[in-house]
Amino acid sequence: MQAIAAEVGYSETAFLTGDETIRYFSPKAEVPFCGHATVATAVALAERNGPGSMTFSTASGPVPVSVEKSADGLRATLTSVEPYVEAVSDVAEALDILGWRADELDPALPPYIAYGGARHLVLSASTRQRLAELEYDFDRLLGYMLERDLTTVQLVWRESAHTFHVRDPFPVGGVVEDPATGAAAAAFGAYLRELGLVQPPAVLTLYQGQDMGRPSEIQVELRPDDTRVRVSGTAVPIPDLA
Repeated sequence: MQAIAAEVGYSETAFLTGDETIRYFSPKAEVPFCGHATVATAVALAERNGPGSMTFSTASGPVPVSVEKSADGLRATLTSVEPYVEAVSDVAEALDILGWRADELDPALPPYIAYGGARHLVLSASTRQRLAELEYDFDRLLGYMLERDLTTVQLVWRESAHTFHVRDPFPVGGVVEDPATGAAAAAFGAYLRELGLVQPPAVLTLYQGQDMGRPSEIQVELRPDDTRVRVSGTAVPIPDLA
């Protein structure tokens, strides 16, 4: 599976290894959970078997997914494992690696580590331009993330109360940036709820991939009666170019 993922070269490749048992591999390593690959897998199964519900067994725990028809085609919604949010004492090293200054952060969205199946460091830019200009030291960020068991760094800019633009450096996976990160979206939803930055019930829209020419749109739902986070999206077939 690792060799196939390296040959495919995408940020993650999902493998069904049994009856709804799923594993995820980046070109460099196995990851415990990948949201966008879960959505894609569920849509692919629904194309064969029809819309409905399933529960994937992942390394992070069981992840229920429902697929329904929508105006945009088949749409999958996953329910995360139980999330958590963890305080960060100092992000000076991370900022230095990214080439960001402390005064370029949005003080209304402070740095935290958030988990929704995988761990992500959340850093919020004060402007869209700061988010757009991403150039970092790949090897230094890789070492920083491995020391802290981080899957991506969730870089965000808040456009409005429920609309965000995000970017996810992913050197631990062997790629510079992930064009869509459902696991980080789930973690970010938990972060917003835990810090009281969004009050459930709420549906958030996350735009990702625009700055790398691979746009995606992810919806995050927070419910008042459930601490888990729901992440929704559609999938795009990749043509066989062989």
